[in-house]
Amino acid sequence: MLRQESELAGYAIHASDGLIGTVSDFLFDDKTWLVRWFVINAGHWLDNRKVLLPPSALEHVSRIGRRFDVRLTRQQVKDSPEADTERPVSRQQETKIYDYYSWSPYWGNGSYMDIMGYGGFLGGSLAPEPTAESMSSEKEIDDAQRSKNDPTLRSAKEVTGYHIHASDGEIGHVEDFVIEDDDWSIHYLLVDTKNWWPGNKVLIPPQSIGVIQWTDRTVNLNVDCQKVKDSRAYDPSSAFDPIHRSNIHKFSSDLRSGEGS
Repeated sequence: MLRQESELAGYAIHASDGLIGTVSDFLFDDKTWLVRWFVINAGHWLDNRKVLLPPSALEHVSRIGRRFDVRLTRQQVKDSPEADTERPVSRQQETKIYDYYSWSPYWGNGSYMDIMGYGGFLGGSLAPEPTAESMSSEKEIDDAQRSKNDPTLRSAKEVTGYHIHASDGEIGHVEDFVIEDDDWSIHYLLVDTKNWWPGNKVLIPPQSIGVIQWTDRTVNLNVDCQKVKDSRAYDPSSAFDPIHRSNIHKFSSDLRSGEGS
């Protein structure tokens, strides 16, 4: 199910014996556009410490109650390795967390959603099995990260507000992310174009993104402004119903067909 990151932020995380905290941010891989970690604000019981948990640790999702359940105890979380979420999370930090819980890391041989024996089952939905091509891509990305020691994890909270540049000018800024909660992939960036196309917002697929300038806080597209304007505007009232999702797919195809124009 497609959901906005701003809606998911604030969900409560419950251990088997009580509340751990609330989701305050998401760390995503800027190569695969997959959410790798939830950043949990544990509140006063852990002196406002931040905790990292992978989406695959989720046991149950309650959308009505706005809560995620995990098969952990509060003591396990309390004793888990600390992570400095104010700085880029390194592969070494990730490894410490996976080793502590005796989980298989997402860059290993197992399925991305196959931690703790869930086999990809999340909230009643079965995540798609990874293809040989996707697993090969994951391995190539991991090898590159290991050789360069260059973390590719980015904070959704930090990227929100980045300026969006088409090939011929600025068109707006990142307002939100649209995430598929079956496999925790980022399907779209929700872009506010009010300073260029008043009153409209658009959904930009990651495939249409060229270069992200992290120091300049800009996202550069492979299409021009007119291509974006000719696409369908985002309608929040439809809430990703089947008709709107069909329009979104057409939008994505339209943008991709304009790459390099």
